[in-house]
Amino acid sequence: MAATGLLLASCGSGNGKSKEKDVPYTGDPKLGVQSVSQIIKAMTLEEKAKLLVGTEWGNGTPEGASMIGETRKIVPGAAGTTTPIPRLGIPAIVLSDGPAGVRISPTREGTKETFYCTAFPIGTLLASTWDTTLVTKVGKAIGDEALEYGVDVLLGPGMNIHRNPLCGRNFEYFSEDPTLSGDIAASYVDGVQSNGVGTSIKHFIANNQETNRTGNDTKIDERALKEIYYKNFEIAVKKSQPWTVMTSYNRLNGIYTSERRDLLTDVLRGEWGFKGLVMTDWGGGKDAVAQIHAGNDLLMPGKESQYKAIIEGVKDSTLSIEDVNTDVRRILEVILKSPKFRKVAYTNKPDLKAHAAVTRQSASEGMVLLKNKGTLPLSGEIKDIAAFGNTSYDLISGGTGSGDVNEAYTISLEQGLANAGYKMDGNVNAFYMKHLNKLKAQREKDIQAAIKKTGNPWVRMMFRGPFPEVIPYTALIKKAAKESDVAIITIGRNSGEGKDRSEEGDFTLNDAEVSLIKTVTNAFHQAGKKAVVVLNIGGVIETASWKEIPDAILLAWQGGQECGNSIADILKGNVNPSGKLPMTFPVAWADHESSKNFPIVKAEKRDISDLFGMKKNEGKQPEKNVDFTNYAESIYVGYRCFDHFNRPVSYPFGFGLSYTTFEYSDFALSNKKGEITLTCTVKNTGKYAGKEVVELFVAAPGKDMAKPARELRTFAKTKDLQPGEAETVTMKFPVNDLASYNTADHQWQVEKGAYKALFCASEKDIRGTVDFNIKKEITFKD
Repeated sequence: MAATGLLLASCGSGNGKSKEKDVPYTGDPKLGVQSVSQIIKAMTLEEKAKLLVGTEWGNGTPEGASMIGETRKIVPGAAGTTTPIPRLGIPAIVLSDGPAGVRISPTREGTKETFYCTAFPIGTLLASTWDTTLVTKVGKAIGDEALEYGVDVLLGPGMNIHRNPLCGRNFEYFSEDPTLSGDIAASYVDGVQSNGVGTSIKHFIANNQETNRTGNDTKIDERALKEIYYKNFEIAVKKSQPWTVMTSYNRLNGIYTSERRDLLTDVLRGEWGFKGLVMTDWGGGKDAVAQIHAGNDLLMPGKESQYKAIIEGVKDSTLSIEDVNTDVRRILEVILKSPKFRKVAYTNKPDLKAHAAVTRQSASEGMVLLKNKGTLPLSGEIKDIAAFGNTSYDLISGGTGSGDVNEAYTISLEQGLANAGYKMDGNVNAFYMKHLNKLKAQREKDIQAAIKKTGNPWVRMMFRGPFPEVIPYTALIKKAAKESDVAIITIGRNSGEGKDRSEEGDFTLNDAEVSLIKTVTNAFHQAGKKAVVVLNIGGVIETASWKEIPDAILLAWQGGQECGNSIADILKGNVNPSGKLPMTFPVAWADHESSKNFPIVKAEKRDISDLFGMKKNEGKQPEKNVDFTNYAESIYVGYRCFDHFNRPVSYPFGFGLSYTTFEYSDFALSNKKGEITLTCTVKNTGKYAGKEVVELFVAAPGKDMAKPARELRTFAKTKDLQPGEAETVTMKFPVNDLASYNTADHQWQVEKGAYKALFCASEKDIRGTVDFNIKKEITFKD
């Protein structure tokens, strides 16, 4: 249901002053009636300090409490609220976690009603669609849900670069490439904010590991910052103007990001033109005075010590009242356009059925077919299926932590296949359900014991990984191979906030998983039948050592609550897979140059005393990759690394198969008025209708400075092409996007010389090229 009264209020000009007009009043001025300047002038220092600090410190929350926000105010289970000032007509606004859907409590005291939200696909899957229109549609559905539950700002999307495949929160983030990441983020923001609900792009900047995330110092050279880690945020800001930006926990070259004025005022606002407010991550930073001066306007979830520090800072002149007023203005301007201020009526009854349809469609569009030896789609003769692997029956809809969602249900793969009309092997089903029920009961006991020990209900997130795999007894597998038409083997992975992944048994398959794939596949092959592996994972895993065993591999990611139905849609052929990888699948983890400077996490039980990645190295020498991390690989992240060092990969960036084939032709390029326009014709030459992603890379001269072999500059996805149908695809990007950052001159430089535009089906699959020249060097400052 759509909320009523959705009228977009004027949001000011960023500094607000040029469009303001004072309105006479008696008594106290009111926000929305009098100008923002009048409101600020009428506020006491104490009121200003309260507005700059979230409300939770006044609610009995201890200093240093949970790094994942949860409030009982207004919308129970939301991440937090701002401080209301009733005498001036300033309401509290509600901030909710939400990269993969709104995260609020599903139940509330005093009512039997439920308040479930839709679990949408994880960010990595959305990026795998390479479809900005579809991502906008997903964002619109999430924003509608936020609006109907009374949420003003959704704390997402997460959009940090996939520097290394073992970052615990990569599932929330989009890509190893800043262009793809920035464009997908902008589309997500546009969708959410079309509802009059705000977003918060995060975590700004260089939050690329969870190990000691609140204390780690990321040491990055200027060029890598500009070309890789800033670029995706810059794209999102300039294209979509998110209401808010969330700073990261980490230090950047020695200083906490939330305390860097050069980052938040000079770069974000001065160079990129950001007009909204900046907030901390929950508990981020150390120095409230430095944060306010930097332009980190809102400190969340709020501490009494921060409130006191702001007041004392103004009184002792270590903090200027001008900085305070500037930050207060930015918060007020966001409040002015919030649903809460506009008194938008909300129903607590979003259209969950319609949103389930959106998540089912978007999940199938982002699944990536990695291998197919004539096995998929399943033929009409396939009637009986044997599903192996724990996650066939206990599918993982999304990651853990603040990126989690409290959904009403999750469709398992076994359920999805049954819904698609297949008969499931009852004996295999019974084996796994007995195994899983036993493990689930023990897990719940462990959870309750951990909660009792710590007093922290968030320890539950430690226990969200897949259960240890089990191999059914030989007779059961042989019987299934005889009676079923095909085997589906699901491998699951999960990760989340506060901990990075391990190489052993997480990035790599463990012995039981490899044995399961081999044993089941061999049994079915001996019976003259096929075996398909489904990867229900949130991040990259090793595939090179085992990918030749099964007949097909479908990378299903974590597709939200309808994931089982979405996978079945792909396997049956109701949907032709069109997803492409937004990152590289390496042969080995060490092949990533960044692995030389990334935490080594052991595959052991998680320390419940360090739930949120806050563990310090107190009193010791700074530890590499814990207290500080050197980004020594510089710009050579992801495919840029593998090309530069000439390292083979298992699956390249942008890779993804289809049930049909596509032919590229008629390549053309024009360079006019500072914009490059490229066209090509894509024709469906196969037997199934399908969509194709055209990835446009550019190879630069690289004479003046070292350059990646090629870089993604733009992309486009075709419509659903019928067999024999063709479409002319048009792509554009500014000439200035060809620039690299020259650290010697501290400016951007587009080299003159010969360039090559590469029309690709993946980073390694070049379908056509066009040569062009830049006749004169172009240089410019930010």
